[in-house]
Amino acid sequence: MTPQKHIALLGSTGSIGRQALEVIQAHPDRFQVEVLSAQNNADLLIEQALAFTPNAVVIINEDHYPQVKAALVPQGIKVFAGDSALSSVVQMDTIDLVVTAMVGYAGLKPTLKAIEAGKTIALANKETLVVAGELVTTLAKEKGVNIYPIDSEHSAIFQCLVGEFHNRVEKIILTASGGPFRGKKRADLESVTRAEALKHPNWSMGHKVTIDSASLMNKGLEVIEAKWLFGLKPEQVEVVVHPQSIIHSFVQFEDGSMKAQLGVPDMRLPIQFAMAYPDRLKSDFPRFDFANYPALTFEKPDTETFRNLALAFEALHRGGNMPCVLNAANEVAVDEFLKEKISFLDMSEVVERCLNKMNYVGSPVYEDYVNTDRETRIRALELMK
Repeated sequence: MTPQKHIALLGSTGSIGRQALEVIQAHPDRFQVEVLSAQNNADLLIEQALAFTPNAVVIINEDHYPQVKAALVPQGIKVFAGDSALSSVVQMDTIDLVVTAMVGYAGLKPTLKAIEAGKTIALANKETLVVAGELVTTLAKEKGVNIYPIDSEHSAIFQCLVGEFHNRVEKIILTASGGPFRGKKRADLESVTRAEALKHPNWSMGHKVTIDSASLMNKGLEVIEAKWLFGLKPEQVEVVVHPQSIIHSFVQFEDGSMKAQLGVPDMRLPIQFAMAYPDRLKSDFPRFDFANYPALTFEKPDTETFRNLALAFEALHRGGNMPCVLNAANEVAVDEFLKEKISFLDMSEVVERCLNKMNYVGSPVYEDYVNTDRETRIRALELMK
């Protein structure tokens, strides 16, 4: 029998975290929850912990610690609080796999600590590789740690590469749905509302990722993530808009042959593939029916209207700490847009101005990333006053 994998699920109350728990619940013989963590949602974290009885939970916002402790310690579940606690807990000997489903820059430090401890990573937190891809991948190689992607596009690439690792890749093509504003021009986007931007046509995701998808920043972040996950040059990564979201991405090999991975838009499939790899587990996920999709269409992304994708490629080509600047400025801009303090188009303006104003560091170490992230956030907020 295949032994159970003991899992630390970081960001268990978010969209990816909740779906990961569905996968775990469907395969109790394969997975056991060892650790759960959440930023603020103490009520749901408590509910999850009572259902899955982990060894420990971590609530990042220390204000919620008394509530979580009072609910779970009597049940024999250890409770910790704060960022430093999470970075320590992920190194526990009992953990086999760390699923990083946290959103944003916050996922970097615990992911690095888990890699240092030799834990296998199932990565949904793309920002970890966007911010510090060279640092993360170098450390993973040193520690012999595998990083399995959860993003549907990167999971598709990974699935296409299984059995092909000895063959040279010419390029990869990431698919993008185009979001809710596909086909719109800049004039159409001047008055876009928060509610309109949160209506994704195909995927159900958290607010941050949904806004990034609407602005095409999510695809830009995925381009940078793909470069590090698969050891590619920037010019080997392309993006094509595929509105149906059925083909999740392509690989083109040096002989001109291409592979694609298809399926209905359901994040549980890439989550399960990453958690169970190298096995494919039986599931009751919805099946794709060609009769429901008489046409699969493709088009070039409009980077003049959706500037964020072009800015992400620019940051990738410049290298150094520029992707970190891109990510930090975008996180601040998205937060301000969700608070309805800036417009949809203002987000890319803030990112571009930060890329132009922040000091370039060609070979950053961890402290450089920390400083760049902090200073960019300050600069971005100043630009929006």
